[in-house]
Amino acid sequence: MNCSISGEVPEEPVVSKKSGLLFEKRLIEHHISNYGKCPITGEPLALDDIVPIKSGKIVKPRAVQAASIPGMLGMFQIEWDGLMLSNFALEQQLQTARQELSHALYQHDAACRVIARLKKEKDEARSLLAQAERDVPISATVGSAILPSLSNGKRAAEDEDLGSGGKRIRPGISAGIITELTECNAALSQQRKKRTIPSTLAPIDDVEHYTQLSSFPLHKTSKPGILCIDVHYSKDIIATGGIDTNAVVFDRPSGQIISTLSGHSKKVTSVKIVAGDDGMVITGSADKTVRLWQGSDNGYDCRHVLKDHTAEVQAVSVHATNKYFVTASLDNTWCFYDISSGLCLSQVVDPTGSEGYTSAAFHPDGLILGTGTSEAVVKIWDVKSQANVAKFDGHAGAVTAMSFSENGYFLATAAYDGVKLWDLRKLRNFRSFSPYDTDTATNSVDFDHSGSYLALGGSDIRIYQVASVKSEWNCIKTLPDLSGTGKATCVKFGPDAKYLAVGSLDRNLRIFGLPGDEGPVES
Repeated sequence: MNCSISGEVPEEPVVSKKSGLLFEKRLIEHHISNYGKCPITGEPLALDDIVPIKSGKIVKPRAVQAASIPGMLGMFQIEWDGLMLSNFALEQQLQTARQELSHALYQHDAACRVIARLKKEKDEARSLLAQAERDVPISATVGSAILPSLSNGKRAAEDEDLGSGGKRIRPGISAGIITELTECNAALSQQRKKRTIPSTLAPIDDVEHYTQLSSFPLHKTSKPGILCIDVHYSKDIIATGGIDTNAVVFDRPSGQIISTLSGHSKKVTSVKIVAGDDGMVITGSADKTVRLWQGSDNGYDCRHVLKDHTAEVQAVSVHATNKYFVTASLDNTWCFYDISSGLCLSQVVDPTGSEGYTSAAFHPDGLILGTGTSEAVVKIWDVKSQANVAKFDGHAGAVTAMSFSENGYFLATAAYDGVKLWDLRKLRNFRSFSPYDTDTATNSVDFDHSGSYLALGGSDIRIYQVASVKSEWNCIKTLPDLSGTGKATCVKFGPDAKYLAVGSLDRNLRIFGLPGDEGPVES
């Protein structure tokens, strides 16, 4: 007698009064409580309709396989085989899942690369289009009478005024401009007499604890190397020029790139930010051109392309009026430009030398210009007369960088043999630093805006406390070159010397400062 539900011999058999069918008590009671009817006939059925059947104790027979040791071993073998087959199937499923996941990740990575390449091509196409629009002749907006006077590097040979020897005739620095420069010099000189060290300047204790705060990959990995840096103090904006032919305008507080200036065909050797509200940037390049970039809502547009030099442009320096600037080139000339028009007012050649210029800087008051040559000579020029009024000898190798102190009478120059400090009042060298070995050049030198600190860069970065002519200038901090290239190419103090921006022969702009003043998160 078997249960009508389970088909097995019931342990507590009961029978239905209505159908006479045999059931296991626990099974039929559970079914009645859930459905209230017979599971076989479907008739209504209640617990009162089932009657228990008394029977003797049922002993379940032993399975035939378990009746002997060989039978039990066979059962175990069957179970083992089943377990192994199941495990093998699971491993196959896992391997298949891994292959599908790997394929999906590969497709995702390939898709990301394609998207990045398309975005890059789109940006380059936009840049080329914008450049093409900027290079369209401007005669539609400027009268033909004005066009020949624009020194944007695109004047035809027949429109140029040529003097003896085929050289261009420049309009010269007018009396009105000289008056403007003189008035600016007088005002700044008067302010300098009342100059005090700002209370917001970073103290020596802070500078001694400077370390790298952040690093930003601004330039291309295919042509790494940052060659020049400039800082807009009031806006805390940094501009860099690189071997990748681009200049980058970078907002340090937010850690975001404002714009990438593309247009030069060779490395950017010098970059300057015009400290005005119009946000203009000037770049000089090894492609012999100078470009003026005007800030706009969509970034920066190239306003002028200046082609007055015949060799690499090595330096750009902006006058204190923010209306004029100077460029120096390996063609042994320096040019004085008007920023608003891009007109070259004067191109000066030193007849006493044939060496090219490798660095240049305006004096803070603006009436003196310093230039460094490839033959280790520092020349001082009177801007009003464009005459060479002094020469400093003593360096070994090209003069790679120079910086005037805000106090008005210190000049620091860097070359292959280190850094020399010159007293402009007595026209003499009063101190020299040789921080590196004979095989390592000093590539950059910079006074902070207050004239309290001097930074130089070579195989590492060193910061000196500025003292008087007779006092010792102490090195208060030495920072390592973390690029791994062993060559810090440019250094520039930030506002109030709160940080030091450093460029090296990798693609990263590094910010050194006091821990706790990190600003943006490191990229």
